[in-house]
Amino acid sequence: MTVPGIAAEKAKLRKSFGRRDIFFFLICTLVGVDGLGALTTKGGAAFTWMIGSVLLFAIPSALLLTELGTTYTDEGGPYVWVRLAFGRLPAAMNNFMYWVSNPVWLGGTLVGAAAGAFAVFFGTGASFTAPVMFGIGIPFIWGAVLLTILSFKVTRWVVAVGAIARFALFGLFTIVVLVYGVRHGFHGLGAGSFVPTFSGFTALVPLILFSLVGFELPNTAAEEMLNPARDVPAGIAKSLVATGALYGLPILGILVVLPPGEASGLAGFPQAVKQAVTVFGGLSTEVGALMGILIALVAFTSGLTWIIGSDRAMAISCLDGAGPRGLGGFSARFGTPVRVNLLSGLVATAVFVATELITSGNVYKFFSVGLSLAISTTLMSYLGIFPAAWALRRRRPQDRRPFRAPFLRLATIVTLLLVVFATIEALAPGLGGGWFDPQNLPGPQWQPSERWTYLAAAGAPLILFLLAGAAFWLAGGDDRAAVAHQRVTEDGSEELMNRN
Repeated sequence: MTVPGIAAEKAKLRKSFGRRDIFFFLICTLVGVDGLGALTTKGGAAFTWMIGSVLLFAIPSALLLTELGTTYTDEGGPYVWVRLAFGRLPAAMNNFMYWVSNPVWLGGTLVGAAAGAFAVFFGTGASFTAPVMFGIGIPFIWGAVLLTILSFKVTRWVVAVGAIARFALFGLFTIVVLVYGVRHGFHGLGAGSFVPTFSGFTALVPLILFSLVGFELPNTAAEEMLNPARDVPAGIAKSLVATGALYGLPILGILVVLPPGEASGLAGFPQAVKQAVTVFGGLSTEVGALMGILIALVAFTSGLTWIIGSDRAMAISCLDGAGPRGLGGFSARFGTPVRVNLLSGLVATAVFVATELITSGNVYKFFSVGLSLAISTTLMSYLGIFPAAWALRRRRPQDRRPFRAPFLRLATIVTLLLVVFATIEALAPGLGGGWFDPQNLPGPQWQPSERWTYLAAAGAPLILFLLAGAAFWLAGGDDRAAVAHQRVTEDGSEELMNRN
């Protein structure tokens, strides 16, 4: 029996998501610039913890998500998996956090990253006047929203440009760093700086894990893929290798270009770029400006891909009765969830305005608060996603699995423990080893006496988001009653509306 309207909405989806698109999409999803400077504030230990996190977190999580992404290929991806594994209410709350983290990130950290690049290459300091910040932030946010509304046949080219920009930016930076080092000497590469410490662990692991999640995002558009069983494993494998290289090389580059102690959470990467491009002599200003624009483009396309994916998951959950049904509509012209896209823009704008007021125009404080909030909301959503593979193997052993993750239980336990730890440390830096002590501050602009200000700015919105998620759930009550005992069968296969 078909739920009225759901099949009609999903019929508007268009299959145009191929293997190359998945790879580009994942590169833009996983590789960003907003956290590079913050990673290097702890010196060479950043590189050590990055390698350890790739081995202990990125690879296990990629295996889990490959199994889920090739076995359950319904539109909405993560929402579908958690729904089938644990039921509609856990999936609804989990998916709300998964969705809301992205407009929060777009309106907070990513605007801050773009503003930081402009401050380094086109400005003179860490703070902008309110009109300048609004002149940067509002077009940044709504430009991304406009592109999410357009069909993926259009936006995939923007995503491809964003992926290529990453290879160009980090590739050129690596070459320039080598030339700079030969001419001026290298800094910060003493063996002792690479020794991992607990303070480095508490400070860096939340950001590193945040930088390494997202392998599941293409599956939010699974029914727009040409062949998910074939293309998802290839896309994840290639992007995993590329992500390790694209993060590792810039981190080392920042460390060897900037003398110890000069890297800042926000502008460490732009500062290193500006320092390195002096090897171009008279052209250094022009080359630096170009790379500054590339940094802003990378930040912009990071937000774009996440909004594209998470908005689809939210729309599907609303069709399932986990939210207001009116948000579940897809455009007949574009095949995109326009209403959710617009809501994401409004949330991002609200976050941008609120954070700007709280930090009084200080771009660095703006950045650190927005980053902490984005990290905590994003990682919390994986508390439902990661264990779904294990739960579904137990609950639905009959399902055909084109890919089976090895060491499934161990991978699930390790990734969950890391996510719980990182979420706590994102909200209370240094907890367990000196909460908000001088060595555990989220940035040099913060003082130990401001721990409660930071916790309120980064933690209070989480309570509001949980309440909003509950309100979404209540708003979908009538529709849940209509679909509770029904099955959607668009092509004869089991769909996400199956009753568990």
